[in-house]
Amino acid sequence: MAFCSGCGTQIADGTTMCPACSSRTAAPPAAAAQGSTGGMSDNVVGMLCYVTIVPAIIFLVMEPYNKSRFVRFHAFQMIFFSVAWIVIWIALSFIGMVPVLGWLTLLIWPLLGLGGLIIWIILLIKANQGQMFKLPLIGDLAEKQANAI
Repeated sequence: MAFCSGCGTQIADGTTMCPACSSRTAAPPAAAAQGSTGGMSDNVVGMLCYVTIVPAIIFLVMEPYNKSRFVRFHAFQMIFFSVAWIVIWIALSFIGMVPVLGWLTLLIWPLLGLGGLIIWIILLIKANQGQMFKLPLIGDLAEKQANAI
């Protein structure tokens, strides 16, 4: 559904002349060359993989979405990122129990949390832009898994 840039009246898709004000409208921008899987475009599905680990697993199992290499890559990268995050969390919890080293974790926890949040937001944005942004170690594993299927 398109709208006239001059008066705001609704016009038919593909029309370049407004019936209400007779002004010329710009041609609609060409859609990005994004694949579409199922009812959603691949970049939206890739972004939804990063919401939590559950959608990532669901998109790996569901039939139309698991055929796309882009969706598989982002789903596997989210799964590996979540596993790495849990391993780091457990390791810092054990280090926190050591009497002297425990105080250092009080400084590391907020920095690590902020870094993880920033990485997660970057992954969301890059997937929505249709890019296959790879994390240093995790991205290579995810790419191997996405190509293996």
